[in-house]
Amino acid sequence: MTNKEDKKNNGNVFSSALGALRVKFNVIKNQGNKKEEKKNISVTKTQKEKRKLNEPILFRSYSTKERVHFAKRLAFLTRSGVPILESLYILRKQTKSRSKGKIIEIIIEDVRQGKYLSDGLGRFHSSFGDFAISVVRIGEMSGSLSNNLTYLAEELQKKQALKRKVISALVYPAFITVATIAVSVLLTVYIFPKVMPIFTSLNVALPLTTRVLLFISNFLQSWGLHLLGAIAVTIVALIFFIKTSKPFHYFVSRNILRIPLVGRLVLEYNIVNFCRTFSLLLKSGFGVVDAAAVTAESTANPVYKKEMQELRNKVVQGERVSKHFEENPAFFPDIMSHMVMIGETSGTLSDTLMYLADHYEEEVEDLIKNLSSAIEPILMVFMGLIVGFVAVSVITPIYAITQSLQR
Repeated sequence: MTNKEDKKNNGNVFSSALGALRVKFNVIKNQGNKKEEKKNISVTKTQKEKRKLNEPILFRSYSTKERVHFAKRLAFLTRSGVPILESLYILRKQTKSRSKGKIIEIIIEDVRQGKYLSDGLGRFHSSFGDFAISVVRIGEMSGSLSNNLTYLAEELQKKQALKRKVISALVYPAFITVATIAVSVLLTVYIFPKVMPIFTSLNVALPLTTRVLLFISNFLQSWGLHLLGAIAVTIVALIFFIKTSKPFHYFVSRNILRIPLVGRLVLEYNIVNFCRTFSLLLKSGFGVVDAAAVTAESTANPVYKKEMQELRNKVVQGERVSKHFEENPAFFPDIMSHMVMIGETSGTLSDTLMYLADHYEEEVEDLIKNLSSAIEPILMVFMGLIVGFVAVSVITPIYAITQSLQR
């Protein structure tokens, strides 16, 4: 009887303990559910905040000048000991543009969550570019972010200055050409038709030049707007195909390099940009393979982009950089392959590339200075032929009329 009671009591104790464990488990489960609900709520809020931050932003693209200012200010703040997050807050306060400020806010949010600055910049690839993002990433990994930002600002500033010089050198010839064509069209369409009825009323045999000018005048009066529209459509279509079709873009860029004087300017301009980018990447800690890949991504010219991609593949296979340059003398001059070979042998490839960049930048500047003097005679001959043709076409019939009146 005692044994039965003991067993019964033990069973009751076990049931009570099991019930207590069930109650405790339910309590823990409820607490876990509440925590999970809170977690889900916080995740939902975070997703909403991210979605809010990732709303479409207009005019996201940073100009080269804005990239220079961004890198310079960030380098100054980080070198002064200001934490990266606080530096970004300061830059946000200094930014007046709403869209640019929104970009910095998103970067701040990423950095605040523990991400790298390069990850935040990488979300705006079109604004900052592969080159800047890669230099910042290496600076973060090597602990030399402020130095890399300083290098980045200096190189971007040099690229911007070189681009301005090239554009300013091409503005004058373009302006003279457009002005000459505009004056000729004005004379042909508006002035010449007012004089022409005099010639036709006297029944005088018109010279060939006058008849050609008369044909051009009648054609422009009848089809001038259509011709202008066709030219505009052709230009738009050309730009569209250049931006959308890589083979066509490559074809156009390859043929531009074959144009006398202009091709040399484009070639040396791309060599300067390539040498500066490649040198800075090597100085920042990149290997040759990675530096070639990043340089290819940051190169706008499709011809040199393809060359950089091929260079990367050949370096992976164990080939030297100088050998690829030597095999492609149309894009890389002989002196460049020899200098790069010396740099590879002596272990000073980065310094050699920077020296080449400075050398070819001087070449570009000299070419720009001589560009106006070289093109000016061609433009003068072009203007003289057009204006002279119009003048002869108008004066010759007048001279014929005066001769017939004297007889």
